[in-house]
Amino acid sequence: MPEPLSFCMVTTFYPPYSFGGDAIYLYRLCNELARAGHTVDVIHCADSFRMFRPEPDLHTFAPRPGITVHKLESGLGMLSPLLSHQTGHPLLKAGKISDILESRRFHVIHFHNISLLGPAVLEMEPSYKDWVKLYTMHEHWLVCPMNVLWKYNRRACEKPDCLSCALLSGRPPQLWRYTGLRDRAARKVDQFLSPSRFTRDMHHRRGFPFPIEVLPYFLGDADQEGRSTAPAPHPRPYFLFVGRLEKIKGLQNVLPEFRGEGDYDLLVSGSGTYERELREQARGMQRVKFLGWTPQDLIGPYYRHALGVIVPSITYETFGIIIIEAFARKTPVIVHDLGALPEVVHDSGGGFVYRTLEELRAAMKSLAGRPDLRRELGEKGYDAFCRLWSPEPHLTLYSRFIREAARRKFGRVPWETDAEEVEKAAMRQGQAT
Repeated sequence: MPEPLSFCMVTTFYPPYSFGGDAIYLYRLCNELARAGHTVDVIHCADSFRMFRPEPDLHTFAPRPGITVHKLESGLGMLSPLLSHQTGHPLLKAGKISDILESRRFHVIHFHNISLLGPAVLEMEPSYKDWVKLYTMHEHWLVCPMNVLWKYNRRACEKPDCLSCALLSGRPPQLWRYTGLRDRAARKVDQFLSPSRFTRDMHHRRGFPFPIEVLPYFLGDADQEGRSTAPAPHPRPYFLFVGRLEKIKGLQNVLPEFRGEGDYDLLVSGSGTYERELREQARGMQRVKFLGWTPQDLIGPYYRHALGVIVPSITYETFGIIIIEAFARKTPVIVHDLGALPEVVHDSGGGFVYRTLEELRAAMKSLAGRPDLRRELGEKGYDAFCRLWSPEPHLTLYSRFIREAARRKFGRVPWETDAEEVEKAAMRQGQAT
């Protein structure tokens, strides 16, 4: 995108008012766009964050010039996101969102996680023209009231039973899901984007009727990450788990593999609502160490020196950003054969995919016992990371989808046409004088 554009990102969570990988991806995307000379406005809902945690850790995400962050606060706390959850409309936030959309002339309006703003936010538009509207499927929220296809709070969802699933999971049913609101709002979007082929296909299998393009996640500063020389943060060989400590992440299935004596440990970086149960399960396991939540600027050495990164999720991940965070440090991965996780490994050749605990055990033994294999898989992962999941290929593909959406909508790319007309007018004026 050589021409400077103006972006408006609309999301529920944005760092530091955030929890998962979708917000980290958006933070990185905004920073790369600003680095390239574009201007970015971000709209996020602090009320939604405070439903789960009083205040964030403010020092871990430094703002970058060119990015303006708008924090939505209704003054009524959790009532605002609850109303949006139930009605499907951003009732108490609509006025502020509309004011921001009118505050400057945006070329791209890009929606991300809007689960606590409601699908009707997709219908919001500024009064001026010549913009395109995008939506990225960071979760399966469009086809799942639970967001992550986790059925009855027990297992990955094999087929939809949404009303009974919501009730048995302790969630109030969203009656708007039975009104056609989702598809009416979705028609206002010019391009849907998915982080993986799996997530695109899952949306279509679950009845989402609109075309979807695949735009995988990315990380920045590939060369610096790959050549990190920080010392090992742990005295013994270890495998690493990074992520939210929730039941769906599957760590409880891995912990028994580290019971008793062994040649390697397990380091766990993360926090979450399932943390107490996991710590209790690991009581007495000398080879398991919980690190707590590790900031992004400190996590690198843990990745770099791990024998491998284990990603044991037991529900349908939309991508698996932890995998490319490992690849950026030339560290191989071992992932559960579910969701989009195998897709990332197969596209890179940078690790193992397991279905059974025996296969998990064998993969760990191979990486621990064969340093040459660890190096080989780490190099493959890093090579794929540079080709597929670093800033340049991501922004190139992102720009292509924006331009294609503009051509479908207007028959041209309006901001490029405007620039050309200005240049031609300047040339004519120069010739006249």
